[in-house]
Amino acid sequence: MTGLMIVLIILALGAIGWIVARARATRLQIEVGRLATNSRPTQHGWYVALWTTLPALAFLAVWANVMPGLVHGTVMATPAARSLPADDFSRNAVLAEAQAIASGAQAGAFNPQSLTLVDSFRAATSRYSAIGAILAAILAFAGGAYAFSRVRPAFTARSRVERVVMWTLLGASLIAIITTAGIVASLLLESLRFFSMVNPLDFLFGLKWSPQSAALGYGNENAFGAVPLFWGTVFIGAIIAMIVAIPLGLMSAIYLTQYARPETRKWMKPILEVLAGVPTVVYGYFAALTVAPALRSFASTVGIPGASSESALAAGLVMGVMIIPFVSSMADDSIAAVPQAMRDGSLAMGATTSETIRKVLIPAALPGVVGGVLLAVSRAIGETMIVVMAAGLAANLTLNPFASVTTVTTQMVQLLTGDQEFDSAKTLAAFALGLVLFVVTLLLNIVALRVVKKYREAYE
Repeated sequence: MTGLMIVLIILALGAIGWIVARARATRLQIEVGRLATNSRPTQHGWYVALWTTLPALAFLAVWANVMPGLVHGTVMATPAARSLPADDFSRNAVLAEAQAIASGAQAGAFNPQSLTLVDSFRAATSRYSAIGAILAAILAFAGGAYAFSRVRPAFTARSRVERVVMWTLLGASLIAIITTAGIVASLLLESLRFFSMVNPLDFLFGLKWSPQSAALGYGNENAFGAVPLFWGTVFIGAIIAMIVAIPLGLMSAIYLTQYARPETRKWMKPILEVLAGVPTVVYGYFAALTVAPALRSFASTVGIPGASSESALAAGLVMGVMIIPFVSSMADDSIAAVPQAMRDGSLAMGATTSETIRKVLIPAALPGVVGGVLLAVSRAIGETMIVVMAAGLAANLTLNPFASVTTVTTQMVQLLTGDQEFDSAKTLAAFALGLVLFVVTLLLNIVALRVVKKYREAYE
């Protein structure tokens, strides 16, 4: 019996418990009157269903982690296991192969010795699976019977079910916090190992990025200066992309809220927001195969020196198009939230529509617009695929938009691609770059949320 089948059986028992408990609570409610009961029949049903399923599922979760050790111990006690190799690596390889064949994950055997253990693995797995299923069923019946015996008119099933729901919601909310803490802890630990090898000041203020030279044994001095990476990230994501996204996104929002007819807005707004759902690798292909060659041809035509087939301008332009929906959507909501009285008052004073937009609506909606821009910047500086495919991998500190540059995320991909040694400064540099990017993105999001909060307090 598979684990999924056991879980389905327990859930079915929980459904049966819900139906039976609800029927009994309904009958009691009819006998004593609705006002004399503390909880509704549905709440009694959920109380019994939770007691039927939760203890059994919790036991299965524990048993799933305990059973492999029990199976391994049983197999090692068989006579066939006495001829296993003495060294741990070879013995574990034979056991893993035998277990894979027994579970059906592998058809053939590379080591003939593993075939002698397949039957033992199957028998032990079947035995302990049956034991786990029986114990889970006993827990389900015991929990359901205990809960069913408490179905009475005065029983406070509602508060108990709501308490379970509250703890479930609390656990769900803690998952995000724990995940964030785990990410920060992993970045900090690996970054501290990197900074024990490389001076943090050299990393944060150095002008030369050449981790390959450090990997080849030329030393870590002046090889991990991340300023070119920081500049490339800002140049592409916070300058070029924003020059494209802010005007186009803001003007799109103004048109959709002030000039477009309802029928036009109905189909234009979803089409505009489709840009946010296009995979970034598609934008990367478009930038590499269409935009970058066109920009190189233009630069050659007008005589701009140093034009590359991979340029910051190509990546920045396409990235700006990608984040237009972020700016447009936030600006749209902010402008639409401005009180109608402010708009009507401006028009009543003789201002034109464009003057009302420039002098009333935009200043009033500015906090929300700024919040959208900051969120778009945090999205842009974390982009990887477009930069990898269109901007290149050269860590250049340049103001020429037609030159090849790279960003923090691109170098993180390069440093962690392939077989790497996680005790070298070259590989650990990726974690230090990730920590810097995490801090910068976090600060941008905090600023954006504070700006949006201020905006909401003003106009809700």
